[in-house]
Amino acid sequence: MSKRVFWIVLDSVGCGEAPDAAAFGDAGCDTLGTCVRSGLLDAPNLTKLGLFNIEGTSFRDPKEDVTGCYCRMQEQSFGKDTTVGHWEMAGMTSLTPLPTYPDGFPQEILDKIKEATGRDILCNKPYSGTEVIKDYGREHVETGALIVYTSADSVLQIAAHEDIVPIEELYDICHKAREIMQGEHGVGRIIARPFEGEWPYKRTVRRHDYSLQPARETVLDALKDAGYVNIGVGKIKDIFAGKSVMVSYPNKGNDANMERTIDVAKSDFEGLCYVNLVDTDMIYGHRRDVPAYTKAINDFDVQLGTLMKELRADDMIMITADHGCDPGFTGTDHTREYVPCLIYGKNLRKGVDLGTRNTFADQAATIGEYFGLSYRGDGESFLADIKE
Repeated sequence: MSKRVFWIVLDSVGCGEAPDAAAFGDAGCDTLGTCVRSGLLDAPNLTKLGLFNIEGTSFRDPKEDVTGCYCRMQEQSFGKDTTVGHWEMAGMTSLTPLPTYPDGFPQEILDKIKEATGRDILCNKPYSGTEVIKDYGREHVETGALIVYTSADSVLQIAAHEDIVPIEELYDICHKAREIMQGEHGVGRIIARPFEGEWPYKRTVRRHDYSLQPARETVLDALKDAGYVNIGVGKIKDIFAGKSVMVSYPNKGNDANMERTIDVAKSDFEGLCYVNLVDTDMIYGHRRDVPAYTKAINDFDVQLGTLMKELRADDMIMITADHGCDPGFTGTDHTREYVPCLIYGKNLRKGVDLGTRNTFADQAATIGEYFGLSYRGDGESFLADIKE
């Protein structure tokens, strides 16, 4: 029977401050702990897979008859953003930090973007994505100038109203910015941030990320080279700059992305279905909206139950996160946290405590071994611990 892995990233759903959280200004952060303590979390499927059995978490409350295997993972990459988080879980740690711009981008970069796009630039500061369109949106609509901003992460973001800058033009502008931001200015992502409507404006789901390609081989490359298919749902193709993602279903929001994943599970393929669910991070985490963040996890849990009914004998599901974004924490940025990892398969062992793993890359190593590949990347496989 063909093997399939459904690898689901609950974007930003960390499970407590990492040992080096203070160095990132994040001492005391705890994304899942915040959701649990809100009293609003209702996630029976995640609970059954072992969420409350994970060691070292503030919300640990061990349950009996757990059907999954579980652990928490510490990030080794220097960063707390989507790009390096996904790269590490796919087998490649990033020990050299990607460039950040706490004081905005240098004039030479702005000049190149203006020359390439023919449009002036507004803002050029670290900013909340929702606040920046409130503060600069009207001027953008009046002048056509691009809203260029950044965050604590290695990103250059360009916001534009879809009636002023058509979506394909915004994508082309971001593609040009990606070509400019290389070498010493090689930020992890260029992000198109379209918005619409009247002030106060609303961001649309037509966001698009333009990432750097991973500098080394990932488990996606190894799977493709071995003849398996890699299916990306949500931002996955963007995060890996298209490298070794053969089929892609772009982000349409968590509900639609999970519906697509369930449809994929009903189809015949052999390989990996890699899913990013970004709403927890993009819509609720950065806005520090605890009730909505928690509800997004609850809604996912319902769809997870549907997905699990479609799993076949040799399927494996792996649920994790790429960083934290504690909705109860100060500020609006990502938070440096451990991430959970829950693993389930009908032919896998039940209730195995895998402890604390030293790197996200153990996931890639395990997936590689599951498919019979030699690839281990920067991780160590735990497949032997979870196999019957």
